[in-house]
Amino acid sequence: QVQLVESGGGSVQAGGSLRLSCVTSGRTFNNYAMGWFRQAPGKEREFVAAISRNGGTTYYADSVKGRFAISRDNAKNTVYLQMNSLKPEDTGVYYCTTGPSGAYLRTTGRGDSWGQGTQVTVSS
Repeated sequence: QVQLVESGGGSVQAGGSLRLSCVTSGRTFNNYAMGWFRQAPGKEREFVAAISRNGGTTYYADSVKGRFAISRDNAKNTVYLQMNSLKPEDTGVYYCTTGPSGAYLRTTGRGDSWGQGTQVTVSS
């Protein structure tokens, strides 16, 4: 079983930036793809971004393309989400997850293991 711990959330004004981190343990990190999802109050959890096992391929939701960047450091067992030009609609709890591939995470939303989430609040 993989354990995931997210960090880096906070409160920012619109236009600001945040960098989320997710540290994993329990399994070989580069054996699985990683993804970020978010859930706003009263809404379903939605896909944000995913990255392949070796970091060579990335996937993004249309709503964050050009503003967010996912990356991973396999030596540190960590995946990152750099969020720029934040908007109030980016507010929510952000979760990282593992999966067999980035495309699978984007298509199905079915991660194998999930972190506890980190809150991101963007004010206008």
